[in-house]
Amino acid sequence: MFKTRLLSGIVLVIVLIATVGYGGNVLFAVLGIISLIGLSELYKVVDVHNKLLGMTGYLATVVYYGMLFAGKMEAMTMLTILFLILVMAVYVFSFPKFRSEQVMTVFFGFFYVAVMLSYVYQTRELADGMIVVWLIFLSSWGCDTCAYCVGMLIGKHKMAPRLSPKKSVEGGIGGILGAALLGALFALAMNQWAGAEASVLHYALICAVGGMISQVGDLAASAIKRNHDIKDYGKLIPGHGGILDRFDSVIFTAPVIYYLSVFLAGNL
Repeated sequence: MFKTRLLSGIVLVIVLIATVGYGGNVLFAVLGIISLIGLSELYKVVDVHNKLLGMTGYLATVVYYGMLFAGKMEAMTMLTILFLILVMAVYVFSFPKFRSEQVMTVFFGFFYVAVMLSYVYQTRELADGMIVVWLIFLSSWGCDTCAYCVGMLIGKHKMAPRLSPKKSVEGGIGGILGAALLGALFALAMNQWAGAEASVLHYALICAVGGMISQVGDLAASAIKRNHDIKDYGKLIPGHGGILDRFDSVIFTAPVIYYLSVFLAGNL
């Protein structure tokens, strides 16, 4: 199991470096596919992944990514309203086939998965996005690794025992500090080897906040799985479960890194 998890993790990192590093249409296409797969995993939890109600979520995702690609994000409010009307139309005209919980999951899932993940691409498209985009993964996966290590060493006080019994307050704090350190080291490395002008303080702050938010994303995914009594969202990634199991913290971190980068570094 450990060997499978390690090998799949290495493959995932290689694919990540290739797609995020290249950016552009390649990253856009990969994120679009990942969003649809992740949405399918979430919809499967409430048994609408292959039904008309679920199809509305896939349609909204395709339209949203089309808007993003065409630079028409000013139509986002209109899309949101039309999507809500469409979801409710399916609900009422097929009543009582679907429950209100399923309807709300379809509407919520579009934003939770598709919109939030798209911020990886949007961050990559910033003026210095080729560098800033890596803060998303440093603060999410880096925080997770640091939190695990610190928690194993000195963790005593449970953070959310009913959601994740192994997570500790000490581990959470260690994860945030570890993410900040990784951000600072990353800034120094970019300044030294890539000729960038990255602010060590800004990158440390961005990663610290991103690390804090990533833990909320991780626990939020756990809460959904607990409510529906499932261990993993899927089996797409050997040893890591599904897309949502691997990207649960990235989902929350990506928009935070984007807006912090814009606010602190003036990328717009």
